[in-house]
Amino acid sequence: MLMIRRSYISLLLAQSIFGTLKSPRFSSEFLDPNAANAPPSLPFPTFAVLLAPAEPPRPDPVVAEPVMLFLRRLAHSVSLSALVLSLLILSLLLFPLVLPSLSMCAISLKYSCSGRGYHKAFYMISRTLGPEFGGAIGALFYFANVFSSALYLTGCVEGIVQNFGVDGGTLSKVLPEGFWYSFAYGSALNMFNMLVCFVGAGMFAKATVVILFGVLVCLGSVVISFLALHQTIEVPIPGSNNLVQNDTFTTYGNYTGLSWSTFMDNLYPDYEKDYTTEDVTDFAMVFGVLFSGITGIMSGANMSGELKEPSRSIPLGTLMANLFTFVTYLLLFALSAASCTPFLLQNNYIYMMGINLWAPFVTIGIVTATLSASLSNIIGSSRVLAALVKDDIFGVMTSWIGKLTVGNNPIGAVVLSAIMVEAVLLIGSLNTIAKFTSIFFLLSYLSTNLATLGLEWASAPNFRPTFRYFSWWTCLLGIIGNGAMMFVISATEAGICTIVLLLLIIILHLRTPSEEIKWGSISQALIFHQVRKYLLLLDSRKDHVKFWRPQMLLMVANPRSACPLIDFANDLKKSGLYVLGHIKVGDMQSGILVSNSEESRVDLAAEDHPKWMALVDHLKIRAGPQVGKFVNLSEKISQIAKMVAGLATVLPKSVYLEIRNNPKSGLFFA
Repeated sequence: MLMIRRSYISLLLAQSIFGTLKSPRFSSEFLDPNAANAPPSLPFPTFAVLLAPAEPPRPDPVVAEPVMLFLRRLAHSVSLSALVLSLLILSLLLFPLVLPSLSMCAISLKYSCSGRGYHKAFYMISRTLGPEFGGAIGALFYFANVFSSALYLTGCVEGIVQNFGVDGGTLSKVLPEGFWYSFAYGSALNMFNMLVCFVGAGMFAKATVVILFGVLVCLGSVVISFLALHQTIEVPIPGSNNLVQNDTFTTYGNYTGLSWSTFMDNLYPDYEKDYTTEDVTDFAMVFGVLFSGITGIMSGANMSGELKEPSRSIPLGTLMANLFTFVTYLLLFALSAASCTPFLLQNNYIYMMGINLWAPFVTIGIVTATLSASLSNIIGSSRVLAALVKDDIFGVMTSWIGKLTVGNNPIGAVVLSAIMVEAVLLIGSLNTIAKFTSIFFLLSYLSTNLATLGLEWASAPNFRPTFRYFSWWTCLLGIIGNGAMMFVISATEAGICTIVLLLLIIILHLRTPSEEIKWGSISQALIFHQVRKYLLLLDSRKDHVKFWRPQMLLMVANPRSACPLIDFANDLKKSGLYVLGHIKVGDMQSGILVSNSEESRVDLAAEDHPKWMALVDHLKIRAGPQVGKFVNLSEKISQIAKMVAGLATVLPKSVYLEIRNNPKSGLFFA
């Protein structure tokens, strides 16, 4: 029944306890070159920006927990898994949430601000892991937002139909029921969301204060109802429940008030069929459905550029939100188990309407909170897609979307996101959509842990977060836990999502965007860290002839005529060191080699290095090119072998030259 969205709690606590918004917006030019040219912040009220910022959007789909607790999640969990296993599930949910929270707190402070228009989680992951992995994770963020928007639209439609459906409406019987009718209602709401996005996300941000107030009132009314009503109340079973309902008479379930016997009846699990799908439930299914309602831990990170003290606000606000959510769920689980019979919980997922002091409170909460959550998710998905287009991750496949932008509003991304939501609505089953949503979120949390683990293992000098309550083992446990939870929820859906991720990584790798996008790759930092560590372990005093291997320096003047020689030396090297050397001769001024004139001073040696790397790749040899700069080659012949930087015993000890048959005057190499 808890309708307070997790992101709302996180940002509200961060603001009220630890800091206020900065004005004007602070942007970091060294993280995003375009940040200095970013437009100023929109004139949203501080409270509205904290609760549901529209620009930039949340990194994760904002979770409307009324879908979980008002509609079916609370009753679904307590009735099928009973109180004991429900509390176990709730405790297990902290594991894949708290550990990514620690990683998120650390990495979000490294990337505390970015240029306007970036999606924070995508920005953090892509800039850490590189374009291939970061782009694939960004695509998963997009799918997670799309599925979440469809999830909350489906939940909103179910709530409306169960209240106003012609067959089983509890308040009125006016709306036709059926799969295609529900799809039509969801499509209409999806169209409404798209129109709001066309007008501008500012409209939504200004309405968040009213939405939050209504949600808090509805939550308070439910808690008061549990404590105030002590008499037995017969709650009607919805007409859509074909497992126990019939056309002859209406079936009822009992609300007993707080009762020890009722509490004991709900203490142990009794898995039955889900009356909305008529499928037999189990622990994994309940876990997956419940998990879809408690995500959104990255919402605070998205506000790091808006907070005055993000180093304090993000970690403490996020962790306090986790604690607040856990305590609230615990309270509502216990109250429901102690006052509602198992029959009522299993056969009426909106039983709280029947026991509320004023039933329309629940309906108002369902419609406002789920619709606003769906809207915020379609806003988020369009911004993720806009960020992917902005960084040119998928090239021509998505470039057309960037052309359909009005101001800062990505119209093309909004339209495509709405179409994708429409496709997901065809699934129809809230439980199935919830499974995919949970798995997409778990993959995003896994990637956050992976990015933080990579930075920690690489000992990157620029990664010095002020948040210290994390380590490599918390990141590793988070990766293992998130991966395991995915397959616990559903091995099939987890396998599908993992295959999609791998295909995206392969496609982006084959496209080689790293040649065009200079973000850096964590893999290079990890390799350097490991190479340096093992080089320092080499001891020349322990060298022995039986372990000798070649350490060669081949001098090459013209690679076009020396390719056979390069291949021959590569065959000789066995598993030793092989370096290609090349000399640039000319005048030196302040370390810069002059090509033609003083006006065209360039570092020709540095410019040639990428070309030599391309030659090594083309010839498929294992060698490292080194380009040197000397004024007079005849005077520097003794320094040729020393031009290659080395450490300990890893230095070239043999210099290989080619003698031409028809040598010209002077000293040269070929």
